[in-house]
Order: sequence, then C-alpha cells, then structure tokens
Amino acid sequence: MKTTKIRTHRELKVFQLSFEAGMEIFEISKTFPKFETYSLTDQIRRSSRSVSGNIAEAFRKRRYPRYFISKLSDSEGEAAETQVWLDYAFKGEYIQEKTYLELYDKYDHILAMLVMMSSNSENWKW
Repeated sequence: MKTTKIRTHRELKVFQLSFEAGMEIFEISKTFPKFETYSLTDQIRRSSRSVSGNIAEAFRKRRYPRYFISKLSDSEGEAAETQVWLDYAFKGEYIQEKTYLELYDKYDHILAMLVMMSSNSENWKW
C-alpha cells in the first residue's frame, strides 16, 4: 500500500478546515455591530486566523517534537478561544443559532484533530 507524503501544511485536513472556518468567521463578523469593531470582532478574527497560522508553523517544526507539540497546543488554545468568542457572538445575538452550532462543531473537529496530532507526534517527524 502506497502512502502519499504530505509536503505542505496546506495539504493537512486540519489546516484546510481551520482556514475555511476562519474565513467563515471573517465573513460573518463583517455584520457585527460597529461598536464591536475593536473588541469582539477583532478578537474572533485574530483567534480564528491564529489556528491555521499555528498549524502551519507546527508543520514546519515537526522535526522537533517539543516545538511541534507546543505550536499545536497554541493552535488548540486559539481554537478554544474562538469557541468562546462564538459564545459571545451568539449570546449577543450577532449570529444565528444554526451558524453558531455549525462553527462551534467545526472547531470541535479541529480540536480533536489537533489533539490526535499531538498525541501521535512521532508519526509526523521526517
């Protein structure tokens, strides 16, 4: 059985899902009230984008297990933070329940993938 070697972070399913979720958040955050520009809007955009950014950095550091796991852990933290901002957006009635549930679920999947990668870090070494 031939396995295909992943050559870039863009080939990782977790990166693709986190990038997609980050772009969705960017689009919906455009509808947030103006007074949230420098608070909730800024926070949710930063944390959601940071998930995929940290995954890319982790992938480049995969030959160093401790750094790899550390960057994945940073990505986990940003994904969990994004879920908190989604909670605020939903409770503040800035997003519909369907959107909230779909995005929250995506971040649950992202978190699960990140935990799996961290738990099996030896499989990611060159």
